[in-house]
Amino acid sequence: MIDLKQYEVWFVTGSQHLYGPETLEQVAKDSRAIASALDASTTIPVKVIFKPVLTTPEAIHELCLEANSAKNCVGLITWMHTFSPAKMWIAGLSLLRKPFLHLHTQFGREIPWSEIDMDFMNLNQSAHGDREFGFIGSRLRLNRKVVVGHWQDEEVQSEIGVWTRAACAWADWQGARIARFGDNMRDVAVTEGDKVEAQRRFGYDVYGYGVGDLVKAVGQVSDAEINQLVQTYLDEYEVPSALMSGGEKYAAVCEGARIEIGMRNFLSAGNFKAFTTTFEDLYGLKQLPGLAVQRLMRDGYGFGAEGDWKTSALVRAMKVMSAGLPGGVSFMEDYTYHFDGGSGDKVLGAHMLEICESIAAGKPKLDVLPLSIGGKADPVRLIFDANTGPAICASVMDMGQRFRMVASVVDVVPTEAPLPKLPVARALWLPRPSLKVAAAAWIYAGGAHHTGFSYAVTADHLRDFADMAGIEFLLIDENTSLDDFRKELRWNDLYYHLANGVIH
Repeated sequence: MIDLKQYEVWFVTGSQHLYGPETLEQVAKDSRAIASALDASTTIPVKVIFKPVLTTPEAIHELCLEANSAKNCVGLITWMHTFSPAKMWIAGLSLLRKPFLHLHTQFGREIPWSEIDMDFMNLNQSAHGDREFGFIGSRLRLNRKVVVGHWQDEEVQSEIGVWTRAACAWADWQGARIARFGDNMRDVAVTEGDKVEAQRRFGYDVYGYGVGDLVKAVGQVSDAEINQLVQTYLDEYEVPSALMSGGEKYAAVCEGARIEIGMRNFLSAGNFKAFTTTFEDLYGLKQLPGLAVQRLMRDGYGFGAEGDWKTSALVRAMKVMSAGLPGGVSFMEDYTYHFDGGSGDKVLGAHMLEICESIAAGKPKLDVLPLSIGGKADPVRLIFDANTGPAICASVMDMGQRFRMVASVVDVVPTEAPLPKLPVARALWLPRPSLKVAAAAWIYAGGAHHTGFSYAVTADHLRDFADMAGIEFLLIDENTSLDDFRKELRWNDLYYHLANGVIH
């Protein structure tokens, strides 16, 4: 399981020696109080660690280097209690490799009208100091999050919490290993991409394996292990009698368990965080892995079908962002439409088998049924309807000169009738502002047909994450105008062409 409490952000306060030791002592006291309150906040899932007040270029430089090498530090929260001349920050920020959030706040909530004097003004000049710090961030063209408001406000703490979740996902990508069983689905474009450039930009590495390597691990699974896991299936899911011991489909369930155990052992031994499969390369496997993928995703692994390593990495990142939150995350695909006129047009999302049970509305049903693709034995899988409510779909594409993330906000609704002949997990949703606008915008953006799907992750999480990754972010929601969206695409094309030439 994913535990965000292993991570920490450092609360870093800037000042200077101009104001004397008493003022610096008060700055440290106030900063420690803010850090302690943020650490105790229920909306911030990581540890918030107070760091000594920084007053010299040397101290700033040293702290930034320390943060870079601190394994559990996922980023900095910076705040200027007083004025902190920004030239002091140039060397440190230029070397900083961790994300940072600029908290524009002040210690006291209100102005003490009858008591305010120049000593108070000199101590509490965040309105002044944070602007100086903001300038150097912009001058250095640094991606950062700016949060404005009083540090005790719930909204401020919530914004910080969202950012820390994105920072955890970014940290999780650094050095992450993705296993690719087989290659890309033949002739498919969007699931391809530059894995070397992805490793350079994102930090994760994609390892290719022949399916025979997985088959070998599957073949090493013992009957005792299979029996134990099958009993887990019986305990956790609705299981027809034909799938139980002595039933006509029991052997298929055992084979599904064998595949799950072998795949889990392979991923665990290689310290992988995500993986892909493809139905076009199943040599030596008796079934297309369905249940195995669903359960591995439930436990936090990222997944992409048909060799889609970018979606696999994204699903893993969304799993990390959502850790501890209700709602779930799954691999998903826009499969088919329900056109009933105007704002009622809907999308049925599903895949051949691989939808994560973390988004299930109720107890999933385990079943073994034919699959009209893959050319193998009938695979075991979980069947369920997804929860209803607001959700988001997102994908990452390699656009040649850059990577792009596009996200679409949707509302999942109940199916209008039972689906007795559809043997897969599924979700039915209304895209915002409408299918007509959302689908056109998605296609203009070159959005992939595979997505990461979540009720827990929001556009704010994904936007913060994209900023950390330095990639383009496009949002389709209730405010989307197709004309404005197409203009944004054109402006972004110009910006990234210029930025690649000027900055890089």
